[in-house]
Amino acid sequence: MNNNLPNIVVVIGAGSIGQAIARRVGAGKYLLLADLRPENAEVAAKTLSEAGFEVSTTVVDVSSRQSIKALIAFATGIGNIVGLIHAAGVSPSQAPAEVILKVDLYGTALILEEFGNVIQSGGSGVVIASQSGHRLKPLSVEENKLLAITPADDLLGLDMLQPDKITDPLMAYQYSKRGNSLRVAAEAVRWGKRGARINTISPGIIITPLAKDELSGPRGDGYRRMIALSAAGRPGTADEVAAVASLLMGPEGTFITGSDFLMDGGVTAAYWYGELAS
Repeated sequence: MNNNLPNIVVVIGAGSIGQAIARRVGAGKYLLLADLRPENAEVAAKTLSEAGFEVSTTVVDVSSRQSIKALIAFATGIGNIVGLIHAAGVSPSQAPAEVILKVDLYGTALILEEFGNVIQSGGSGVVIASQSGHRLKPLSVEENKLLAITPADDLLGLDMLQPDKITDPLMAYQYSKRGNSLRVAAEAVRWGKRGARINTISPGIIITPLAKDELSGPRGDGYRRMIALSAAGRPGTADEVAAVASLLMGPEGTFITGSDFLMDGGVTAAYWYGELAS
């Protein structure tokens, strides 16, 4: 680590959750916002800059290793990468199954591989997964291992992920998000050898522009039923996700790595053991 350079937190996905986490963990650090759509990153950067953060932006396509490498080169040209917030992705209402697997599953694997090569000692990261990963049917030990440790470039070739097995966008999303938490657990071993930590957060329905798309889409009635029958009886907020991320990335979370934190207001509990099970 070059102590003469700033410490960088890279935020991939400049939406509501990424911004909320950046606010909680970015004080005294340099924020680099990366998004597929430059206008999204620029709007977020303006808000954060006006709130007192030092911030710049760049473009990234998380489904491209070359693009992720370019992002890392850009970041390391500014300073030392000590934090990663990966909050980019597409939902079942936004894309077909093939795209979801490429962005949400393969893209996350690429990010973990590449950032695991450069994260500084004492650094930490969070990956935003989803409650959907907890509603996927139980997988075998071998299937879990394949999702966790198959090299990223071979991941989409797994038999379990072929079109005859993944029959719709929701299933692709569930496999992707289960895969995210499994891969983070495996990558935590490698990150740990660098003195760094990585965890996932699996939020439920969090009110963001993406969630509003879902609520107004074909699955909207199902999501509203989830909310109504959950213990909390309400959706969550990006600030609540950021509070958990702050713990995981901060000094009070230094004994936590390779873990997945489900925060869904009790939806998954109701799905397996309550009224949503029917």
